[in-house]
Amino acid sequence: MPWARLSTFPLLREELPLCALIPTAVLFQLLHKRWFEALSDVAWSVFLFIWLFAAIVWGAKAVVRHADHLAARLGEPYGTLILTLSVASIEMVTVAQVMLTGEENPTLARDTMFSAVMIVLNGLIGLTLLLGGLRYREQAYNLRGVNSYLSLIVVLSVLGMILPNFTTATAGPTFSLPEQRFLIVMSLGLYAVFLAIQTTRHRAYFIVKHEGESEAAEQPIDISDGRPSWFHAGLLIGYLLLVVFLAEKLAIVLNYGIEVLGARPALGALLVALMVLTPEGFGAIEATVSNRLQHAMNILLGSVLATLALTIPAVLVVGMVSGTTVILGLNGIEGVMLMLTLAVGMITFSSGRTNVLQGAVHLVLFLAYLMMLIHG
Repeated sequence: MPWARLSTFPLLREELPLCALIPTAVLFQLLHKRWFEALSDVAWSVFLFIWLFAAIVWGAKAVVRHADHLAARLGEPYGTLILTLSVASIEMVTVAQVMLTGEENPTLARDTMFSAVMIVLNGLIGLTLLLGGLRYREQAYNLRGVNSYLSLIVVLSVLGMILPNFTTATAGPTFSLPEQRFLIVMSLGLYAVFLAIQTTRHRAYFIVKHEGESEAAEQPIDISDGRPSWFHAGLLIGYLLLVVFLAEKLAIVLNYGIEVLGARPALGALLVALMVLTPEGFGAIEATVSNRLQHAMNILLGSVLATLALTIPAVLVVGMVSGTTVILGLNGIEGVMLMLTLAVGMITFSSGRTNVLQGAVHLVLFLAYLMMLIHG
């Protein structure tokens, strides 16, 4: 019986993050006014930031764990779809909270999306390909599925973060109201079409093919623990609610650091992206080391696609409702880095197999992005 596995002590051990997140949420709810009034103390601000950052990452890691259990029951691509939508919701809420807290920061959403794209397409994909190449020499993936991801990522990246620099309806790298509405509808529409082919008509695109590829055949790992699906779905939602609540508190600390302490807005955006993407990164690396590269690509490329297709409309709607200016266009150096990343990504995923060299190239691009961020 499923209930036989719901013994108290193993459950408490597995759900230790919940035992930490609930008290953290209660404390911040009861004492947030007193604690946030003391943010002028730099050491206290840093302490609160580290506390909230660690709690959110731990909670998001639990979201990944429960999404993996659901994936074991539902199969691909539904499991990774649940994961990417869950993490995308955390990112959207965090960015929206930071936008609506404190002084106006029109470039935050753009910087966060750009950081997420660079972290995933260069840092995490480079690391997974490097580790997979070192262990297995070559790994296989479904070319049609990866190309489906990349086609939308390229379109949304260019329309959302490059094109605003060239429009003339408004001053600066922004869109006019009709252009914003078009981008919202187009982003959501394309993502809806993608979900339709991912889950119904072309589901096979997102599962690795085994035709004569025994050395790289991807074998799913059974992580089922005997607990019912509703148990994992309920805890996944519970963790998400706690993480979203704590993200609201983190937004206050982050905005204070940007406004008062003089931290660079781009650095704050990088920290938000790292916080959201860390659990997915661990999941992708574990999948790659287990020779499940297709699962890793579903996680990583799916997260980038969800970030662009959902966060862009979300921040534009927040900007319209709140009257906040949203700058989407990247500056010259960032635009060059984005276009180079997209071009290298299309070359990397053009053959159906990966190796160490491709991973090294993407990691070099990630290091170049960090150098650009630090030294401007």
